[in-house]
Amino acid sequence: MKMTVVARLGLVMAAAALLAACGSRPDAPPEREVSLSGPVVEQRWNLLLVGTDERLSLPEPAWFRIAADGSVTGSDGCNQIMGQARLGESQRIEFSQLATTRRACPQGEDAARVTGMLETAYRYLIDHDRLVFFGPDQRVLGGWRKAN
Repeated sequence: MKMTVVARLGLVMAAAALLAACGSRPDAPPEREVSLSGPVVEQRWNLLLVGTDERLSLPEPAWFRIAADGSVTGSDGCNQIMGQARLGESQRIEFSQLATTRRACPQGEDAARVTGMLETAYRYLIDHDRLVFFGPDQRVLGGWRKAN
């Protein structure tokens, strides 16, 4: 009994599909669920100062909040901020994947400085209701006040 070219091609394709299914990888392990805790988490922080003494006049208050799952929400005083945060030992903090909306604001450069402060933050210090960010060079980046 002779097989046609079409029948042979069909058998070859079926065999290839069967081999591919046998060689598939197992499912990737589920990602570890992040759960942050501490005095910085689940608290709204309003911008107080940039650097050690500069107050910004922005269209709306600049603020941020870190949720227990590590997500960051807030405002740079003009645009909404979204991203992720990680906390480590010795008051280590790292913001990543920060994104903002793109509203045109007259104080756009000042708003960008707020986002830049978050992106550069390396360590933090809490003193009563104040949160201070330091850069990798230990320079003060700015301060925030706990919202009531």
